[in-house]
Amino acid sequence: MNTTNTIAPPRPGTLGTDASRPDGVAKVQGGFAFSSDMWAENMLWGATLRSPHPYARIVSIDTTAAWKIAGVEAIITADDVPGLATYGLIMQDQPVFARVGDTVRYTGEPVAAVAADHPETCKRALAAIRVEYEVLPPVLDPETCIDGTAPVIHPDGNVLRHQRIVSGDPTVTGDVVVEGLYEVGMQDQAFLGLEAALALPDPGGTGVELYIATQWLHEDRKQIAACLGLPEDKVRLVLGGVGGAFGAREDISLQVHTCLLALRTSRPVRIAYGREESFYGHVHRHPAKIWMRHHADRSGRLVKVESRMVFDGGAYCSTSPAVLINAITHTQGPYKCDNAVVEGWALRTNNPPCGAMRGFGVVQACFAHESQMDKLAAACGVDPVRIRLLNAMQTGDRLITGQIVDSVAPVAECIRETAAIPLPPDMEADPNVLDLPGGSGRTADRHHIKRGVGWGVSIKNLMYSEGFDDYSTARCRIDDGVVTLKFATAEVGQGFVMLAQQIARTVLGVDEVLLDTIDTQVGSAGSSSASRQTWMSGGAVDAACRAARDELFKMVAADNGLDPSRLAIDGTDIVEVGGSFRRPVVQAARGKRVDETREYHHQPTEDLDENGQGNCHVAFAFVAHRAVVDVDIELGLVKVVQVATAQDVGRVLNPKSCVGQVEGGIAQGLGLAVMEEIVVQDGRVRNPSFTDYLLPTFLDAPQVDVVFVEEFEPKSPLGAKGVGEPPCISVTPAIANAIRQATGRDLPRVPVRPSDICL
Repeated sequence: MNTTNTIAPPRPGTLGTDASRPDGVAKVQGGFAFSSDMWAENMLWGATLRSPHPYARIVSIDTTAAWKIAGVEAIITADDVPGLATYGLIMQDQPVFARVGDTVRYTGEPVAAVAADHPETCKRALAAIRVEYEVLPPVLDPETCIDGTAPVIHPDGNVLRHQRIVSGDPTVTGDVVVEGLYEVGMQDQAFLGLEAALALPDPGGTGVELYIATQWLHEDRKQIAACLGLPEDKVRLVLGGVGGAFGAREDISLQVHTCLLALRTSRPVRIAYGREESFYGHVHRHPAKIWMRHHADRSGRLVKVESRMVFDGGAYCSTSPAVLINAITHTQGPYKCDNAVVEGWALRTNNPPCGAMRGFGVVQACFAHESQMDKLAAACGVDPVRIRLLNAMQTGDRLITGQIVDSVAPVAECIRETAAIPLPPDMEADPNVLDLPGGSGRTADRHHIKRGVGWGVSIKNLMYSEGFDDYSTARCRIDDGVVTLKFATAEVGQGFVMLAQQIARTVLGVDEVLLDTIDTQVGSAGSSSASRQTWMSGGAVDAACRAARDELFKMVAADNGLDPSRLAIDGTDIVEVGGSFRRPVVQAARGKRVDETREYHHQPTEDLDENGQGNCHVAFAFVAHRAVVDVDIELGLVKVVQVATAQDVGRVLNPKSCVGQVEGGIAQGLGLAVMEEIVVQDGRVRNPSFTDYLLPTFLDAPQVDVVFVEEFEPKSPLGAKGVGEPPCISVTPAIANAIRQATGRDLPRVPVRPSDICL
């Protein structure tokens, strides 16, 4: 008699299945309430007056004429800030408002704010405020901040951070040496949902409640409360609907202004940016210049890497020091290399402030090291795939910081799986115009088109680094069989609200899981950034659900004279198990109430020393990309035909969600490769609109072929790694390398412009 052992498939909606988003239907049907949809009875509108100069001293501010406009209820300046005059994520260096006698340090810096009965009244009031400026020569070149020729533009100096990494033998040289100077332009996060907030003052001005689209509720509250001069428990934040973030909502923007106006007027106040103001109101990806030199033996095996990185942080600190550390500690990429000399600077200028964006410093480093790997392959006479496999990092290898990579590191498998994905068919002799570079506009000629194939491979750190006390909090309540989760994890579109329900269904065996309001009435969940929420908040939800389940088992066991260790969940029932014995404990959960809160912490990290040595990161993820592009070498137009990728994810928790994250990240990396750039001239943004700041559209989207490399990550509470950031990192150099192969041009800068190709 033959018997077959089968494993039952996981229940729908649990971990490993395609669960549905609880906010999905409302978003598709247009009923989801984004922060820009918020409204309150008796509400006023707020607006911000911004500097037209990148660097100037404020001589005077005259609000007399603005006060005469009917409907104006409040005008506030730096003199009206009751608490700390400055805020910031790492350094509290950015003023709420620029002050008379002090300087504005970038075009768009807030000078005043108004509250009025209508948005048009706000515009008239802002136009009526008279500000006298003494215009000063701006500092625009970060190199002048290194050599000391630039004037000091901030009391804390122009250097935000300078860090060296020296590893192994710095004097060693290789038989083959290649070098290059690379540049990455300033990219915008380009979220669709603009900044908006609604502040509701408590009676008597004793506190305030703020509905806000953000990435980190508790950090916002800390900074807001300090500026308002209020205890943190008097400032309550509720997450408004977030229409994308990608790092731009880590820093506060309109939060303090909205709360100040609400407290001043004792009425609800709403501020909402338009697209142009959004470009001035949030940070962007750091533009960077990176020099690299790679040494290898004759076979192509890496011997040493050298680099000099200069990151333009703009006027204020934001997360620039952390972005720099991510960049320089990823100089070697996902490759073995024993020796290194790296030096990096993050600097203040009078350009727009820069901070977090998806990939967080690693994007810039990866463009340089993957450009170098293609140069090294050519110099050694080997294939671009071969050079990467030869040097591929493995679990247990050492980084140039001295840290051992104890994460699962399937770099070679990612490369091989990507290489195994079939290439797209050759272009037809008479293709559809939409398949040509330029599409139906400046259509390319078929005989001018050349096809190129390029590679990019990357390593990305997960979670926060350098000793940051990183943790997340979650609460699970079971009341008469109904499960409710509460956490402060900012849902920014990544789908954590879906994942949290999957975790609860898996641990507790229920189908319906309710989600409480996401606000500051529970402990911090940290920021929705750094590929950390699946690991950190997922770990907290998992721990809270398990604690609630175990407490419920104790209650049921006590009521029924049972051993709690013999209880289990079977669907919606609690059952007693033992060997083949399985007996339902009838209505065991009825009338029971448990409420458990848990924090999840990761292993501690440490700061780098003066030579850049130290265990500064928690864990790592890896990905490989292969891009196929068609290039019209006469017009300089590019069509990305296919992106093939194999990504290290640990464990797939929701297949559809993972694919969506990969596709979205690839679109952002494609944008940086060939079109997206904030053009800054003389300290002024010249293209603050989606008319002039070009974004990939559906017609620019390539065929995306995805393979997930699943190897359970033992350091992760769910065995999974963050998926959202790695896709946007190495796809940019993969596309650039493909364009290089097609054109034979060096192309040391992204985005690649048509003029770079057809010079």
